[in-house]
Amino acid sequence: MKENISMPIPKVDHQEKMAGAANYVGDLKLPGMLFAKTLRSDRARALIKTVDTPPLPEGYFIVDYHDIPGRNRVKIMIDDQPFFAEDRVNYIGEPILLVVGPDKQKILEIMAQIRVDYQDIAPILTMDDAENQDLPPIFGDKNYFAEFAIAKGDPEEGFARAKYIFEEEFSTGYQEQLYLETQGVLGVYENGQITVYGSIQCPYYVRDALMQAFGWGSERVRVVQTTLGGAFGGKEDYPSLIGGQVAAAAVKTGKPVQLLFDRAEDLEVTTKRHPSIIRLRAAVDENYRITTLAADIRYNAGAYSGLSNVVLQRGMFNIAGVYHFPNLKVKGRTVATNTVPNGAFRGFGAPQAIFAIEMQMEMIARKLGLDPLDFKMNHLAQKGDSTTTGGTFRQAVKLPELIATVEQLSSYRQKTNEFTNGNHKTLKGIGMSLFLHGCGFTGSGERDFIKAQVKLRKLADGKVEILAANTDMGQGLKTTFRKIVANTLDLSVESVIYQNPDTTRVPNSGPTVASRTIMIVGKLLEEAARELKQRWSEPGEIEVTANYRHPTDMRWDDKTLSGDAYPAYSWGVNAVEVEVDPLTFEIQIKGVWSAFDVGKAIDERIMRGQIEGGILQGLGYGSLEKMESRQGKLQQRSVTDYIIPTAMDCVKMEHRLIDNLYDDGPFGAKGAGELTLIGGAPALAAAVSNALGVPLHKLPITPEYLMEVVKDGPKN
Repeated sequence: MKENISMPIPKVDHQEKMAGAANYVGDLKLPGMLFAKTLRSDRARALIKTVDTPPLPEGYFIVDYHDIPGRNRVKIMIDDQPFFAEDRVNYIGEPILLVVGPDKQKILEIMAQIRVDYQDIAPILTMDDAENQDLPPIFGDKNYFAEFAIAKGDPEEGFARAKYIFEEEFSTGYQEQLYLETQGVLGVYENGQITVYGSIQCPYYVRDALMQAFGWGSERVRVVQTTLGGAFGGKEDYPSLIGGQVAAAAVKTGKPVQLLFDRAEDLEVTTKRHPSIIRLRAAVDENYRITTLAADIRYNAGAYSGLSNVVLQRGMFNIAGVYHFPNLKVKGRTVATNTVPNGAFRGFGAPQAIFAIEMQMEMIARKLGLDPLDFKMNHLAQKGDSTTTGGTFRQAVKLPELIATVEQLSSYRQKTNEFTNGNHKTLKGIGMSLFLHGCGFTGSGERDFIKAQVKLRKLADGKVEILAANTDMGQGLKTTFRKIVANTLDLSVESVIYQNPDTTRVPNSGPTVASRTIMIVGKLLEEAARELKQRWSEPGEIEVTANYRHPTDMRWDDKTLSGDAYPAYSWGVNAVEVEVDPLTFEIQIKGVWSAFDVGKAIDERIMRGQIEGGILQGLGYGSLEKMESRQGKLQQRSVTDYIIPTAMDCVKMEHRLIDNLYDDGPFGAKGAGELTLIGGAPALAAAVSNALGVPLHKLPITPEYLMEVVKDGPKN
């Protein structure tokens, strides 16, 4: 290339950020930059016979699988998803090619002239379709990507000795992350190196995907996170796909190429929270104790496996919720369907499972004539009890304190009695959910796969720079990381620098996922800061490295999925009060109260934002956020059709934090971000169920669903 277009992301100081001058990927403009648009499949399942393209004007390009010089598969886990479709498509919206050029309108005109000739194949559109032996499987010889099983105790004996057996089925739908900034990447190729800038949650994921796509070493691949306008998991794995596409376009054209999604495209083709079908079977003895729980869990993975297998594992590991059941038998499958692939979303498989077990506990208690909260409290896990996978809860479990706090804040007992015995024109109810979240990667993930590393660099001017791969996507990481280091070094926060990660500058500290960032990476920064403090008087610049060390008391078997799945757990309690209109069945939330054990909050103002945002997102999952797939095509493709909570739906929330310091977390901190979403939907469901006097088995709880459930009219 004749012109040097290398472009470090501008360093923006705090004052500029407050002025709104942060650069998002859509703000980046480079000399000679081209734009890209994706031609996508309009068939759920088909062979591609031919792709006919028109003659291209000078300066315009077609980029497809022929332009991937290495392996045309996105590196995630199973690596089954192509960057560009080759001889077949497996879902509506699958990328076939890019049209690239300098004028956006001309690109659209070229796309309108492209003709794809398909040979249709009968699609698998639902998880029930996947059981149909007449339909050819999508993946291998079976219609699921993975099947897992875990067990502890003697489930068969537990059911044989049961006095009562209760069985229920629960289902949940899609949930869209709906981050404010849509997906976007920019590829630059110069001097034999490809650089991808973008709205990226996990830069090293994208780097590894590019290395596989091109067959290059890490020295020829660079990934830089631009300021990120929200993610919630939706930018964990998906940028690896579009990062590879835009990189191929930059290499082919020799110019910078920018690929930005509009909202409709983002809603239609990016990953969502997995729809689920969960069947629970519980054995209860003569003392009204659940002795055994059996679970059959199916998550709709969509057309490619992506992260679905580990999402399912977390769902399976959370299926007992906060409760201790001596005997467990759990099986799970990630089902392959010809629908949009699903992936990471805040909570990562746990919200589906926690909704199911919380509703099951409510229903069993009511069928036995017991108070649901008392019934739940009689089954709470305690320190020393075994986890779902046969590990051990090693920390004090402060659930009784959390429950008592929320009871007092919400007047839960008083309102339960009042609403049950009252006579209201508008039906009232209050519900409480109990939940937990395992912090960090599952099992041996941190030890064997991530092996996190961070660095601190003391600069000549006495300031300290954090070098880590974790990203701030709006959750305040640039504040909390800097506070950990500054507090350890007795410096002002302004003396600590943390720039957006660049894979050529920062070590791989792992992805910003799994509620691991503060607990795992923050602890490494604290350790590095303590070493730097001891060496502070050394002349010149000083660089200190800290490497992850796995807790010595953790044991885990990857083959049997048994042992300590997580090093620590965070805990929460939510109470939600509702009114339900007896004519329209619209739900109005009247109050939300919560208490959390996240170890120690590094910044209480940021933690308040996590709590209020997370709970509201969970309430949206439980009531408003309906997304349907018909014949493989998502119907909600705008913010008009896909409804999320707004300020009008938000009520005043009260919360409390209960300290429970974790020795292996910075200043005692554990994971927090994902925990705050998980309890909203089940607390809402319990409240609506109590208001109407009917059991609820499905999310979201829409007025239409309630009309179906309340066939004989609601109670008064």
